[in-house]
Amino acid sequence: MTSKIAVIGTGYVGLTTGACFAHLGHDVVCADIVPEKVERLQAGDVPIHEAGLTELVREGIEAGRLQFVLGAENAVGAADFVYLCVPTPQSADGSADLSYLQSAAREISAHLQSGTVVVNKSTVPVGSTHLVEQAMNRADIPVVSNPEFLREGTAVDDFLNPDRVVIGADDQAAAGRVAALYLGVRAPIMVTDPASAETCKYAANAFLATKLSFTNAIAAVCEAVGADVNDVLLGMGYDHRIGHEFLRPGPGWGGSCFPKDSRAIISIAEDAGYDFALMRGVVAVNDEQFDRIVRKVGSVTPLDGATIGLLGLAFKAGTDDTRESPALEVARRMIAAGATVRGYDPAVKEVDVEGLQIVEDPYAACEGANALVIATEWDEFKWLDLDKIADSMAERHVIDARNLLDRGALRRRGFSYQGIGRS
Repeated sequence: MTSKIAVIGTGYVGLTTGACFAHLGHDVVCADIVPEKVERLQAGDVPIHEAGLTELVREGIEAGRLQFVLGAENAVGAADFVYLCVPTPQSADGSADLSYLQSAAREISAHLQSGTVVVNKSTVPVGSTHLVEQAMNRADIPVVSNPEFLREGTAVDDFLNPDRVVIGADDQAAAGRVAALYLGVRAPIMVTDPASAETCKYAANAFLATKLSFTNAIAAVCEAVGADVNDVLLGMGYDHRIGHEFLRPGPGWGGSCFPKDSRAIISIAEDAGYDFALMRGVVAVNDEQFDRIVRKVGSVTPLDGATIGLLGLAFKAGTDDTRESPALEVARRMIAAGATVRGYDPAVKEVDVEGLQIVEDPYAACEGANALVIATEWDEFKWLDLDKIADSMAERHVIDARNLLDRGALRRRGFSYQGIGRS
């Protein structure tokens, strides 16, 4: 059954949600407040790097099932469902800023048909479903929580082939209507209350961040005792209770979700009277990891006056998102220590980091460098011409913060090599 869906906000979540619902056969109107962005999207020009998304957007436009308009009020009038996919940035105290959500709810209230279901897709604190209800002041409009579990770089696949669909509602009929939107998606559908659905998203991201921080802490132990973290994690991952996912050491975790959601759940717990000390430790271990990478660089060449090549700027491969990127945080700390840092990323062409020089190819980042840091796990970095790099660098030192390169091949060319959790 085809439904009319309005999506408010065209960031990662909103654009993926709209394009995927159109792919499933629904009629979708996506709204944004930036005229240039709406114009680009309506022309099929997707401004973010996300596998398969451009193709899906163009497919929806060509089929007449997906369109983009300026202003939420122009999207919602005929909608059966309105998905709120607006930003919920982090406030200074770690809590989520809900001003965009409240503003969107107030803006659409007078334009909704009676019985339209409003759906929170943004990551929001517990109680936000009721906050939207209050902002709209419409007793005839049910509000449902349907949190997103999209990974940047694989967001389209995550939407169409999810591990689960979580729906939180006090109105069971409204929950059933939202569940019906996902016909054609093969996944368990879990219906619960709004507070549980909202907590589920934070809990999932907090656990994954914990797993990553634990992995980096184990890597530090491996370095101290002379163990190889890759073998240790392989052995751990074969335990079906643990699994191999997210058991990869690195320069720290970042992105639009983990840092914000980890701090937010600490704030949510504190507001409820619980000191979430475990999660505070997880965040502290992650911050320490940035310094560990910088110390590794400083152990092979004095940072003050050094030139450092930095391969990778996005927070992970497969995306151009640099929000809370570990690569950029490491760059900031090296620059603060007096280093000149030249960075390259296949998807990122500009960043807001004072003193960071962006170059057009990986070899330009290596030219005259005293050390090379691998900060993002792009596959293309595996196949670089190591002889060309060796000839161009002033000193042959590699800090492989992703354990991506062939350390034997590097050492045969006279490089000193440091990975994470292995010698």
